[in-house]
Amino acid sequence: MQRAGHILGSAYVEFDVNYWAATENKRIVFSGDLGAPHVPILPAPCSPYKADILVTESTYGDLLHEDRRARRQRLKQVVQHALSNQGTVLIPAFSIGRTQELLYELEGIIHRRAEAARKPSCASKGKETPLDWSNLPIILDSPLASRFIEVYCELDRFWGAEAQLRLKKGCNPLSFRNLLTVDSHLAMANRLAQTAQPAIVIATNGMCSSGHIVNYLKAMLADPRHDVLFVGYQAEGTPGRQIQRFGPRGGYVELDGRRYDIRAQVNGMGSYSVRADQQGLVRFVSRMKGWSSVIRIVHGDTHIKARMVLVLKELYEVEGRLVDLVVPVLPLLRLIMVRV
Repeated sequence: MQRAGHILGSAYVEFDVNYWAATENKRIVFSGDLGAPHVPILPAPCSPYKADILVTESTYGDLLHEDRRARRQRLKQVVQHALSNQGTVLIPAFSIGRTQELLYELEGIIHRRAEAARKPSCASKGKETPLDWSNLPIILDSPLASRFIEVYCELDRFWGAEAQLRLKKGCNPLSFRNLLTVDSHLAMANRLAQTAQPAIVIATNGMCSSGHIVNYLKAMLADPRHDVLFVGYQAEGTPGRQIQRFGPRGGYVELDGRRYDIRAQVNGMGSYSVRADQQGLVRFVSRMKGWSSVIRIVHGDTHIKARMVLVLKELYEVEGRLVDLVVPVLPLLRLIMVRV
């Protein structure tokens, strides 16, 4: 088992298969969920030495993640917009992965803003609405996410080099002064809706289909002071997809059988993901010393798997190598192997 860099403890698996009476053995590698190389908390996955047969995921095989610096700047702009209106930024997120990455980036932004505020030359620039970033509350409303953060902090020796350096400088990107947890999300939602206290709320679940985020949305969606920031994929039929689609048109969303007008600003940053994008998936293949002669592409939408077939086929052709690309499909419980 080798580190996959997706979430803490995730792994890809190598099997050495010894065939009876065979002169040559095989190594089979199952990628599982591979991590993105730009995630600062965990080291990027290292490719195996070789794989005769590779079974690889393809979840984001048609996407390229945004440059991390540009992504951080966009995050800051979204937060700045909402807070300059004395509003709240609502971020629906699942308990593990994106939540930790968001906290890491937010702590970094707050730390840099606090350092800049201490420099006399910065006080006169004042192009942005002045905000007290050092006292900006970041509310994590997810008991499970809070527990995961405890585990991440207990196992910080497994973090990536950048995060380790941040720790050595006295910063803890997953446990800092601005980060708050709440006992009653209903009370907090009502408080933020009724006051003009700027805040950031990260609450589950990521697609707004259940969880604590629903009560925040009910309390704040109709107020244009607030922003909703989506940092992950919103599946068809979920309230998150409805807010994404109809929010910019001044529409509504149904939550627990009731309609809520969407007047809050709706933003999306799909580049916040701890999964490898197309480039990361291809790199996992191309950095092996012994390239796979058989690749089975799984765990992705049909069009994404088809895209990965084309990308890998071109890679092998450029390198003058042969590969058997297989896309397993399972209609009506009958396994069909589609080879390209």
